[in-house]
Amino acid sequence: MLKNIIIAIDGEASSGKSTQAKKIADYFGYTYLDSGAFYRAITLFFKRKGITTIDKFNRNELDNISLNSKYNRGKNLIYLNGEDVSDDIRSAVISEIVSDFAKEKEVREHVYKHLRKFSNNQSTVIDGRDIGTVVFPDADFKFFLYADPKIRAERRFSEINNDGINYDSVLNNLNYRD
Repeated sequence: MLKNIIIAIDGEASSGKSTQAKKIADYFGYTYLDSGAFYRAITLFFKRKGITTIDKFNRNELDNISLNSKYNRGKNLIYLNGEDVSDDIRSAVISEIVSDFAKEKEVREHVYKHLRKFSNNQSTVIDGRDIGTVVFPDADFKFFLYADPKIRAERRFSEINNDGINYDSVLNNLNYRD
C-alpha cells in the first residue's frame, strides 16, 4: 500500500500559499485543505452570534462547530455545520477579526483536530500558518512562501468585493496580522 503524502505550505497572508497549494493538489490529484478557511469559518460562527472580539468568546461553543472541506479542481468549499460558507468567510469584516480568533489556543487546537482528521487517510496539500511546524511537523514536504507586503496587499485587495475598503486599510491589516 502506498503511503499518504502530506505537503505543507506555510507563509504570510496573501503570499500565494493557496494558489500554489491548489496547483500542486491538482497536479498530483491530492486533496487540498486551506487552514485559513477553517479559522475564517469559526470566526463567522462567532460573528453570527454577535461576538466580534475574543474577550466575549466562549470556548465551550467550539463543541458546537463542525467543519468540513471539499475540493475539486480549483474550487474549495468550506462548510460550517453543514452550510456552505465559502463566500461568507471572505468578507472584509471576517478578514479584520479572524486573526484575533486564530490566536486563541482552543480555536487553534479545534482547527488542528479537523485538519489532521481530513488528511488522515489521503494524500493532502495543506496551506496555512504553522502548518509545517505545528500541525504537521512530520510532513513529507514543507515550503515557506514570502512576498512583498505591498504585493500581498494588492492580491488581497483585488479579492475583496467591498467599495468601503481601500488598499491602505488592507495593507495595514496584513501588517497587523504579520
